[in-house]
Amino acid sequence: MTAEADLAIRMRRASFNRALADADLATIERILAKDVVLITGTDSAVIVGRKAQLLAWRREFAAADRIVYVRTPRDILVSPIEPVAMEQGHWEGRARSDDRPATSGDYSAKWRLNGEEWRLEAEIFLTLA
Repeated sequence: MTAEADLAIRMRRASFNRALADADLATIERILAKDVVLITGTDSAVIVGRKAQLLAWRREFAAADRIVYVRTPRDILVSPIEPVAMEQGHWEGRARSDDRPATSGDYSAKWRLNGEEWRLEAEIFLTLA
């Protein structure tokens, strides 16, 4: 189960990254848990709930020179006793207009298996550059 879960979470993360690049709110919605929590990296703003996060992404996607974020998993630890996992990795934001690095750092994310799909429950970001 652990190797299968690791691969499934990495695939969900890749889908989330593609959705961010494509401004695909429908895919983002399917990946987020209803009560998902996001803590931003710079100002530690807390965004609680799928609806609130979708609104934040909608605003982000509407920006004239928006930043495209990519999360790259480094480690995924799957619980042997509960249907949860912790992902840790590096994130980067690049300006869409010229693909120049704008910001980056590390992150942690908690996932929960809901039926047969892993859903993102929480993310916390640390801005390092």
